[in-house]
Amino acid sequence: MPARRNTTTRDRHRATIARSRPPCALCGDEIDYTLTVVLGEHGNRCPGPLDCAGCVPHPLRFEVDHIVPRNRGGSDDLANKQASHRRCNRAKSDHADSGPILRRSGSLTRPR
Repeated sequence: MPARRNTTTRDRHRATIARSRPPCALCGDEIDYTLTVVLGEHGNRCPGPLDCAGCVPHPLRFEVDHIVPRNRGGSDDLANKQASHRRCNRAKSDHADSGPILRRSGSLTRPR
C-alpha cells in the first residue's frame, strides 16, 4: 500500500501545475481552470437542491494526473504529475501512460 499522502504537498503541486496553465496531457485540449462543479446537478450524497448550488464535479475541470499511477509504483513527486481534465483522468484510471496519447485522431504516440 502506498504511503499516506501529504495534503500540503499535494496542494502545492496542484498550484504549481495550474500556475502554468498547461493543456490536458491526455487529450491535448485546453483546460478551463475556473470550472469546479456542474451548476444545478446533484450527486447521491447531496443534502438537496435547496442547500446546494451543485455538487457534481465538472468533467472538464482541472485535475492532477499521476503519469505512473501510485498503485503501480509511481511516486507522488511533481515530476510524476501532469495536468488533465477530470474526464480524461478517470478514463485513464490506473493505467501507466506509456502507450498512445488519448487524442481524438488517435494518430499520435508517445516517443520512446
